[in-house]
Amino acid sequence: MKKQRNIVLFLVKFFATYFILFALYSFYLQKTQQKGTVFSCAPITTKVANQTKTVLTFFGYDASVVQHTDEMSVKVLLNGHYTARVIEGCNSISILILFLAFVIAFPGSIKATILFGIVGSFIIYGVNILRIAFLTVMLYKYQDHQTLLHNLVFPAIIYGITFLLWVLWVHKFSNYKK
Repeated sequence: MKKQRNIVLFLVKFFATYFILFALYSFYLQKTQQKGTVFSCAPITTKVANQTKTVLTFFGYDASVVQHTDEMSVKVLLNGHYTARVIEGCNSISILILFLAFVIAFPGSIKATILFGIVGSFIIYGVNILRIAFLTVMLYKYQDHQTLLHNLVFPAIIYGITFLLWVLWVHKFSNYKK
């Protein structure tokens, strides 16, 4: 009976956290994005695109970013060639919400939960920037493999890191380890 209670408690905490964070993020998007004749992405999406450009430039690529005029995205240009685009789903916030909901729902001390949530979020965010930069280079070099790269390889990177962080949380920092 206790096991079922723990599962129900986990699910309630997970979905409550997820929906609260998702509602806050949706409100943020509604207030910061502009659609219509002029498109303007949310500041976090533009920031991710700019940080991707910084990474690409650091590695010696001629990179630039510009707000797409026909859709809600930021174009990433490599050597003057429109190679990739950063959309709202690429900014890692949805994955961070999922990550945090799991960490909060799986019992741990307040201090460990906060610290792991912050550090894990920075790791996911940073890996996401590197992932987009790497994807941009791969798309530039291997356009014929766009579907494989975009739909399989690169989601596996971000979800794989998130999963590994969850495993680390459960086995090293949560109350479950005790």
